[in-house]
Amino acid sequence: MNKTNQYLNEMGIESFWYKNTKKISSKPPPTANLMSLEKIVSNCTKCELHKTRNKTVFGDGNTSAKILFIGEAPGREEDKEGKPFVGRAGRLLTEVLDSVGLSRKNIYITNTVKCRPPSNRNPSDEEVEYCADYLEKQIEEINPKIIVLLGRIAADRIIKNENSMSELRKKTFFLESKNIPTIVFYHPAYLLRNPKEKRKVWEDLMYLKSVMKEYDC
Repeated sequence: MNKTNQYLNEMGIESFWYKNTKKISSKPPPTANLMSLEKIVSNCTKCELHKTRNKTVFGDGNTSAKILFIGEAPGREEDKEGKPFVGRAGRLLTEVLDSVGLSRKNIYITNTVKCRPPSNRNPSDEEVEYCADYLEKQIEEINPKIIVLLGRIAADRIIKNENSMSELRKKTFFLESKNIPTIVFYHPAYLLRNPKEKRKVWEDLMYLKSVMKEYDC
């Protein structure tokens, strides 16, 4: 008789009950699920983008993040490294977030599509649709308290709103499928093209801070 059975018998518990009881498996942590999904994405051939990519760009950051940032599509540097927002716009985004105490280590960031469109063109509706299930699963696993959409194109694809940035900024939207507050930022590439517009980016950040406070982030 092994020690476990001996202890059970001493407590008046029949050991056959213990042996026949199945252990209830807990849900795998987000990291494990996202790693499995990332592997699937790396082999994806759903659309023509797989023919021109160097690497898939799945996502990066804290898989338990309270804030999820979603951009439009990977660029040249992202395609080389396999990570989102590592080019000039990405480095600027990191600096902008640092200015209000948000570290890239504490957020998660991804794009609407996981492969770079040739010549950095906008992804087509069809390409976005092919990646939609992947993004949906990322949102489900991370389960953020707030989603930040970077740029009008991402807003158009995610919240189905084609309004101008002036009409999208400093407002809170909600995804159709999930009750997650969603806001729209200027894409950091916009600031690279228009450095005099720093004030608008700062306003975006202040609005994010107010939403964070409202939703206890």
